[in-house]
Amino acid sequence: MLVTEADFERQIARARALSPDPRMGLFGPDSIVWRVSRESILFLGAGRAALMQLAHPYVAHAVDQHSATRTDPLGRFNRTFQNVYGMIFGDLDFATTSARRVRKVHDRIHGAIDEDVGRFPRGHRYRANDAEALYWVHATLLETAVLVFEIAHGPMAPSDRDAYVRDLVRFAWMFGIPDELIPTDWHSFQASVTGAVASDSLAVGRPAREIGQYLLSPPPSLVFGPAVRAFRSITAGLLPPRLRAEFGLSWGPADRLAYSASLKAVRASWGHLPLRLRCVPDYIEATRRLSGNPAPDKAGRALQAALLRRVRPPDAKIA
Repeated sequence: MLVTEADFERQIARARALSPDPRMGLFGPDSIVWRVSRESILFLGAGRAALMQLAHPYVAHAVDQHSATRTDPLGRFNRTFQNVYGMIFGDLDFATTSARRVRKVHDRIHGAIDEDVGRFPRGHRYRANDAEALYWVHATLLETAVLVFEIAHGPMAPSDRDAYVRDLVRFAWMFGIPDELIPTDWHSFQASVTGAVASDSLAVGRPAREIGQYLLSPPPSLVFGPAVRAFRSITAGLLPPRLRAEFGLSWGPADRLAYSASLKAVRASWGHLPLRLRCVPDYIEATRRLSGNPAPDKAGRALQAALLRRVRPPDAKIA
């Protein structure tokens, strides 16, 4: 099912109509969406979300054929999250602009799957504005955010889980995703993810494995190499077992030990950090905007840029 321009604009209009205040954007500071999304620890799940998305052949082939992931992975990462956080923390006009920017990019992305993978035969045509593929990307971000938030802060109340799923319907609308694909409570949402993982709509083919290997390969750095190896273990541990196996990620005793130790360290320390140190720059800038004193989070942006530069050198190649 293709999301047409008319479908997209209709859903955008519905999301805008539910805004609590144009200055707050889609959600606002009292929402569960802001409370979860402000936490920079969510990036701990970035590898998991990326690999789950790549398990959809539409996503894997679109990234392989149209994206700068292999030549400019950090640039693509920055652009993706600028738009995501723009929709979550930006004012209403900025959120809408971010959504339309993504839509314009997606309009250009289409092609053919070049292998037999899952239920898709070689030559099957894909489009980035396919509603089911868009929903799958949305679902991976939502589920991974809850999973990592609970690692850091303990289990969310069932009512908070439901509210998070329900509020993020507006985020799904910003991509034009139709209502019939969007669950509105945690139980239904979790059932949709479990069903997808068990289905032949997801299958890890050649481009997915190659890109996954690239994203999780440690750089030649004495400082960041071990960190990326730990990140690889965390990513493997957070993935559903079927997808972990299809991506070829090791899961032996050493991996399980590293995963368990990492999660214990996060649980023991994250909640004790000052809120200012835990929050992404986009949240800090949004709260400043609403206080009437808008200013960039220079310290947060500088730290973010420094970390991204050092995770992987720009000339890194696929192993």
